[in-house]
Amino acid sequence: MPEISQPAPDFTMPVTGGGDVTLSDLKGHKVVLYFYPRDDTPGCTKEAIGFSEHLDAFADAGAKVFGISRDTMAKHDKFTAKHDLTVPLLTDEDGTVCEAYGVWVEKNMYGKKSMGIERATYLIDDEGNIAQIWRKVKVPGHVEEVLDAVRAA
Repeated sequence: MPEISQPAPDFTMPVTGGGDVTLSDLKGHKVVLYFYPRDDTPGCTKEAIGFSEHLDAFADAGAKVFGISRDTMAKHDKFTAKHDLTVPLLTDEDGTVCEAYGVWVEKNMYGKKSMGIERATYLIDDEGNIAQIWRKVKVPGHVEEVLDAVRAA
């Protein structure tokens, strides 16, 4: 898993609204990547709505924000439409980006072990290096904490 001050693993992934996003093309901008388990679940919905509500503030601070999960683009499109999301969502169906960022982990829920995405957020500086990492994210207050970090970076 990448560490602070290391180059962020590059990727190209499909984005809601059409087209692809390539991380290395975003040099010159701060980038927030938030990884979340699944579309349309309670915590993930609150997080996506929070980032959508603050998207203009992130843009004013010079940052682009993307949500990433392993859901299909069809699920992302449905999730976006259902909740009027404005935050762009990237699909990592094969899990290579989740693996590269170390968020594809074994989870233990009620004694049952399974693999899934650990909720995590990466702040990438305008040079393409990791500036900050939040692991095992709790949704309440997280968006504001990330926005404060972007403004301070």
